[in-house]
Amino acid sequence: MSAAPRRSNAVLAAYASPTLPLAGLGLPLVVYLPEYFVSDLGLSLSVVGTAFLLVRLADIILDPILGGLMDRTRSPWGRFRPWLVASLPLLMASSYALFMAKPGIGPVFLWAWLIVCYVGYSMAVLSHTAWGAVLSPDYQQRSRIYGFWSAGNVVGMILVLLLPPLMALVVKGDHAAGIQAMGWFIIALLPVTALLSGVVVGEPDAPSQRHAAGLKQYFDLLKRPTIQKLLVADLLMGLAPGIGGALFFFFFGRIKDIPKDQAGVLLLVYFVAALVGAPLWPWLAKKVGKHRSLAIAGVTYAVFQLAPMITPNGANFFGVAVLVLAGLPYSAAPLLVRSMMADIGDEERLATGVDRTGLLYAIVNGTVKLGYALAIGVFLVLEKLGFDPKVPSAQGDAALVTLYTVVPAALGVLVCLVIVRYPLDARRHAEIRAQLDARDAADDAATAADTSPHDRRPDPSPASSAAE
Repeated sequence: MSAAPRRSNAVLAAYASPTLPLAGLGLPLVVYLPEYFVSDLGLSLSVVGTAFLLVRLADIILDPILGGLMDRTRSPWGRFRPWLVASLPLLMASSYALFMAKPGIGPVFLWAWLIVCYVGYSMAVLSHTAWGAVLSPDYQQRSRIYGFWSAGNVVGMILVLLLPPLMALVVKGDHAAGIQAMGWFIIALLPVTALLSGVVVGEPDAPSQRHAAGLKQYFDLLKRPTIQKLLVADLLMGLAPGIGGALFFFFFGRIKDIPKDQAGVLLLVYFVAALVGAPLWPWLAKKVGKHRSLAIAGVTYAVFQLAPMITPNGANFFGVAVLVLAGLPYSAAPLLVRSMMADIGDEERLATGVDRTGLLYAIVNGTVKLGYALAIGVFLVLEKLGFDPKVPSAQGDAALVTLYTVVPAALGVLVCLVIVRYPLDARRHAEIRAQLDARDAADDAATAADTSPHDRRPDPSPASSAAE
């Protein structure tokens, strides 16, 4: 198997373009919509927390099914691109329903459209991230590919965060107008970016042979030590900022006395820092390895997530500086974990002879969902600990501070402890690739030897030539 050519920056930018609307949807699902459905549309904390938690947990079951179907898909457009296109109607319809919702909607409305939304979101995110894994077999190039992917996610978040303050500034719109603008942003960009990436970026041919790809194979993959370590680190590193994001507006509004519009600007600063940090982690991974780079990101996040406990109240230089430093490691886990999972795909193919890309990224997708579902579930914990979004209390405020700062910081430290001894480093991956390339070359030679006699006409014998 010959090495894939290095993809140009323009091609990788086209590949990453669907992350703009997908991140524009994913961020509000964690940060804006739960709080909006409670504070503006009148649903209770328990109703919203339960709906977001259970729908996301149930949606995890869908991932191995989708991953298996993608692994077995064969089409002129490849394995993964057709699924990205098929997700568009579900995402566009559910985005309209959720972001344009009016006061008076009930729990059934929320549950129904969340289900539609998460089915479409699973199809899109899983197909898009798995597609990136097959664009290069190279250890370092995979970090570069997912570096573009991660940067696209952060740009999408930044763009969607700009919409509420822009609506307030330009048309004097309220918070609801900002939420609706997010919905239109998602609906408009989804078809454009999916078409752009699908046309510009190719997809390598899938293996011709189809193998079983279902729940049994999914759970067999979970037995791999490398996958177990990576998933635990990914879960912790996703859960930590997920909790922080879910509580962001409550913390800065109640504890730091910052109005919601100013808090939105601070969140924008955080993600601008994440965008600045996106090229740092592939660079650091090239120097010290992907797993050590992820460990460093976990500790960095922990330190600066604790810092808001000692910064002055109100919007000030120190608070902004802390948010910038806390935002730098945000991009590390998404891009490094996906790059490392592509390496595990090579390990799996060497061991079994089967390409499990779809199922492997279903595992990653499921871990991310579990992390964010548990993060939204923090609303239930917060309510049990005495926090009331409308009535301040010392007990409730102390619970909010602890859940926003101490708990995510502790998870960041745990990421370092889990991943620092990860075994599949650059040296081991080079050995795996060398064995895979040698085996693929031998298989190609054997196939050519088997077919070549049938492709040639036999030479005429001397006797027949003389007879003629």
